[in-house]
Amino acid sequence: MTREDARALDRADPLAPFRDRFALPEGLIYLDGNSLGVLPRAVIPALADTVQRQWGERLIRSWNEGWIDAPQRLGAKIAPLIGAAADEVIVGDTTSTHLFKALVAALRHDPARRTIVSEAGNFPTDLHIAEGAVACVAGTALKVVDRADLAAALDDDTAVLLLTHVHYKTAERFDLADWTARAHAAGALILWDFSHSVGAVPIDVTAAGADMAVGCTYKYLNGGPGAPAFLYVARRLHDALANPVSGWMGHAEPFAFTDAYRPAAGMKRWLVGTPSILAMASLEAALDLWRDIDLTQIAAKSAALFAILAEAGAAAGLPCVSPTDPARRGSHISFRHDHAYEVTQALIARGVIGDFRAPDVLRLGLTPLYLSHEDVWRAGEHLRDVIATEAWRNAAYAERNAVT
Repeated sequence: MTREDARALDRADPLAPFRDRFALPEGLIYLDGNSLGVLPRAVIPALADTVQRQWGERLIRSWNEGWIDAPQRLGAKIAPLIGAAADEVIVGDTTSTHLFKALVAALRHDPARRTIVSEAGNFPTDLHIAEGAVACVAGTALKVVDRADLAAALDDDTAVLLLTHVHYKTAERFDLADWTARAHAAGALILWDFSHSVGAVPIDVTAAGADMAVGCTYKYLNGGPGAPAFLYVARRLHDALANPVSGWMGHAEPFAFTDAYRPAAGMKRWLVGTPSILAMASLEAALDLWRDIDLTQIAAKSAALFAILAEAGAAAGLPCVSPTDPARRGSHISFRHDHAYEVTQALIARGVIGDFRAPDVLRLGLTPLYLSHEDVWRAGEHLRDVIATEAWRNAAYAERNAVT
């Protein structure tokens, strides 16, 4: 791959026009959109309107002018990105909160089934939340096993299989339909975490028959730091599962102000407290970008960007820990190095922003909406030079930041 090869790919790239819709800092090669997405330009006026007009002028009237319906409206905008119906997705709270609600609901669904099964090395918060969920439902347990042992761990005691669709470190992807079928064959529900896959790879929960899913919106969806998360529950389970956090926004008649709780119908029952309107406004403006985007083009460009960095990493002698088959991975590439943290910092000093995942992984995100092929080629050249010259040995690069 030469620079001119990369430029030729950019000239033929159908997604290239979307780059101008983002406020990219000049001269920066941003390979961390799998952790925090870039600011969409449309967010700036949307937030200004929310603050100045909706809050500043309309005040409480804005609740009846669009605020109160924001969780359902934004859920409907996310639904096509995961292959769901508009009334099967709702937005609000955090990914962790949604995980907790869904796991407790699954544990209470069938009293004969008492176990959550998940993968060792799953994103830590998923396992932490699962520990909290079983602590809240008497007699239940969390079973964590290696990926190779997951199928054997499913039995007649399994209430729910909790899987992260794309692994946060290696980018390895589970087959959505296959593992959903395996859970169902064991009589269990399945709960997917789409945090590293929504907006990065094609997803179809309806075709797969998935039961529940959660996902964050500040990575590939560019909703902003700490943007509200989403929850998917298949329509066939709407009346069967109960939200264990019975807040007033999930009440059938919140403004009747009754003492007793009665859950709303459909996805609205999964709401808890008052939604964060400023965060919702930022996310909604970001989601509106996706109306014109073909996810098959996203996947194709992701594969092309991966190939560029894979070639550079191989030339640098770095072992790649991500699957080579595009159908088996998400949209980031990870390399192993004994001093991966220092390598990451050396790249950041050159304006190539990636991140480090302990103990020894350099992780580089591939976000097709705003990265060019030339960007990624240049990043590969920097990577090769940092390794060849051992620039990472600068003592300053070994000083650990709080966020890696």
